Amino acid sequence: MAYLERSSPTLKETLHKIYRAEKPIEIDQHFYEFGSIQYHIKCSTSDSNIVYVSTSTLLETQGTVTFKEILSHTYEVIKKIAVGVIDIVDPPRLGFQLTLKLHLDNIPRGKEAIKVITRISEIQALILSSQLKEMLKVMNFQDDSQAMNNNRPIRIVYHPSEPFYVFKQPEKLTAVFPMNFTDNSDMVIATSFFQEMEKAPRCNWSPIPPFQLRGEPVQDLTTSSGFVSFDITSRHIEGKSLDKTVWNLLNFYAYVKYHIKCSRGYIQRRMRKRMDSLVKLLINTSLDEEAHQKDGRWKYVKERVKVPTGKLMMKQRCKEITRRVKISKFRIKINGCARFRFNQ
Repeated sequence: MAYLERSSPTLKETLHKIYRAEKPIEIDQHFYEFGSIQYHIKCSTSDSNIVYVSTSTLLETQGTVTFKEILSHTYEVIKKIAVGVIDIVDPPRLGFQLTLKLHLDNIPRGKEAIKVITRISEIQALILSSQLKEMLKVMNFQDDSQAMNNNRPIRIVYHPSEPFYVFKQPEKLTAVFPMNFTDNSDMVIATSFFQEMEKAPRCNWSPIPPFQLRGEPVQDLTTSSGFVSFDITSRHIEGKSLDKTVWNLLNFYAYVKYHIKCSRGYIQRRMRKRMDSLVKLLINTSLDEEAHQKDGRWKYVKERVKVPTGKLMMKQRCKEITRRVKISKFRIKINGCARFRFNQ
């Protein structure tokens, strides 16, 4: 599974829409989720209180557990989700593994209706969990001698490109996840993440597959980020711990993808922040250089051209007039004094 929530968002939204509709509506909707889970919802205006929900998922297992053994136990669990609301249609709709007949008029009103619809939208998660629960229980009850005689791993595929293996070992079970990523940055982040996880108890990472997987399909054993293994002991599948263990195994791929996405976002934010700081530094540096060049040119002009002001300017003007009077070569003529000419 490729999501961390148990309920299907599209199925939950559609059922809410049908339940809250003021007038009867007709829906014949077929949709997929995460590439491997398909749903079909159908209701008509002639009988608005009846809704048919069909679901199916990709399931490929190899080993002692068969699909029919898992499904017989799953039926009993599904009937307990909402008594009086859910009826299992036998046989299911063509092309689907399970078809439910929902009686909307039997759903209680108020907040309880939201809870019931949410449980119904978790039907696919319940099927997947029940199947893996039965596998773990059957393998755990096998003794070590029987496990050594039949040590073929069980190949579990809940997504076409994300299979994982479960096999029996002395006093424990081991789940192995082959990890593949197409993007180079995802490979680097995932490998670093797996190497840190190896420090945690009962978790191992290796670039090569375990020897128990010899003989499995080559495409599953050809990975870009190695193999992650988890050891499952008896305390992990006893009581309430079983639900948590199963759900963690089913969502391990989703958890890794979520971690990679968050890591990439964090790295990109840090890179953008660092780039902004470098750009600001370059801009400030260029402004300082321009200001320094302008100040230098202004000082140079001041040194070359000195403009006098105030008393200094007046004094300089007086000196200039006196100098011109002294060097003047023309005679000063005074009218009426021509008669007083004396010969020297």
